[in-house]
Amino acid sequence: MTNPPAATPLAPGTRQRIAADALDAATAAARAAGCHVRPISALPDLEATCRLFEGIWKPAGENGLATTELLRAMDKAGSYVAAAFDAADGGDLVGACIGFFGPPPDGSLHSHIAGVSARMRGRSVGFALKAHQRAWALERRTGHVSWTFDPLVRRNAYFNLGKLAGRAVQYLPNFYGPMNDGINGADDTDRLLVEWHLAAPEVAAACHGHPPRARRLPDAAVALGATSDGRPHARAATGPMALVAVPADIERLRHSDPRSAAAWRSAVRDVLGGLLADGWQVTGFDRAGWYLLVRKDTP
Repeated sequence: MTNPPAATPLAPGTRQRIAADALDAATAAARAAGCHVRPISALPDLEATCRLFEGIWKPAGENGLATTELLRAMDKAGSYVAAAFDAADGGDLVGACIGFFGPPPDGSLHSHIAGVSARMRGRSVGFALKAHQRAWALERRTGHVSWTFDPLVRRNAYFNLGKLAGRAVQYLPNFYGPMNDGINGADDTDRLLVEWHLAAPEVAAACHGHPPRARRLPDAAVALGATSDGRPHARAATGPMALVAVPADIERLRHSDPRSAAAWRSAVRDVLGGLLADGWQVTGFDRAGWYLLVRKDTP
């Protein structure tokens, strides 16, 4: 994990105003999603969170994503352990997010796991959790949150970079090693590291439901596209902007055509990872399934 850039110190009045606005955005997001989001510490809630994570990822063997004991310790140490509860169905726990702090010099929060029950998908519960996390972190004078996601999962790329206005800053090949769970299967666990600058105007606007638009330049070049049969096809990145495609549904592709899924993993690693290593910047991800990148010297 890279250290985030040093944040510009905020005047007390400005910090309080941003924190209050973040709380308003989080409250509105939870109301729109039909849920309540709050930190949790009671053992039944921590146990329910572990069951939720198990049900989503279905890890093989005895190695789960989190244990009640771990969440208990994280909460006691002051880390972020929060859950969403369905406001219309008896207050069932339907989503959760956990994160821990980085070293004292940067004071950033790393958001490690976030998941939402399948029956609540499409209701923006995940968005409500992240808005709550932002408000919680700002209240504690934390300026940055980071997390990782699989760059091949289109809906997650749009959520993290489009809807939340996060910034992809580093490509991490096979970051976790084999996970062999119900989502990742036997695929390599490549990840994109995202940094979320909590006081940035575009992040504040995104948390109020007004994310920035992904803007393509007229001469954007396709650095990675798809052939007529859905296979990845790489080309040289020319011009000031490059486009990198991902498949429509990599999780389904892993089951229906493992060879094609593996080809996409390799291609995105080579092209997207290579461009980031060469100094290109990801400026967004559009609904059509493209990463948008620009050279650092592009206005």
